[in-house]
Amino acid sequence: MVALIVILFPPLLIAFLLVMERVEEPLRRPTSQREVEEFLGTATAGEVDALARSGIRRAMSRWRRRRRRPGVSTGQRAVTDRGTRPVDDESDLD
Repeated sequence: MVALIVILFPPLLIAFLLVMERVEEPLRRPTSQREVEEFLGTATAGEVDALARSGIRRAMSRWRRRRRRPGVSTGQRAVTDRGTRPVDDESDLD
C-alpha cells in the first residue's frame, strides 16, 4: 500500500499543479481598457451589482461567462449611457 502511494503521489501532485495553473491564469491576467469599455457598454444590472459589491474582477468574470454563450438570452436589462434597455437579441450580446 505504501509503495502504491509513493508511486502515485508525484504524478497526482503534478496533475493538480497543472490544473491549478489553468485556473489561476485568467486571474493573473489584468483587465484591458478595451474590455472595461466594452463591459461598461454592455453590462447587465446583475453585472453592475457584482461590480459594486465585489469589484472589477468578479464583475468581469461574470461578464466574460455571459459573452462566451452568445445564443443565450438573459432576459435582463443592459445599462447604457441612455438608461436601460432589454437584452434580448443577439446583437446585444456582441
